[in-house]
Amino acid sequence: MRRGCTSLGDVQCDECQRPIPYPERYMVIDEEGTMSRICVDCCLSKGYARYTEDKGQQVLTFFPERAESLQENQND
Repeated sequence: MRRGCTSLGDVQCDECQRPIPYPERYMVIDEEGTMSRICVDCCLSKGYARYTEDKGQQVLTFFPERAESLQENQND
């Protein structure tokens, strides 16, 4: 399961090992009992996050562009 979170300051990215400061967003991926915390920069580079246009503003989202792309990423 994937979910977007907001750091309270005691979080470290499991990909690049940098601390994720408060109030930066990050993603938690919970697969088979293993939990990974991934910063926004790593999420963007891996395609887990993207920016969308909403009401004239750029908004960061962890939702896939289409439901099928979520299934494809989980099968990799």
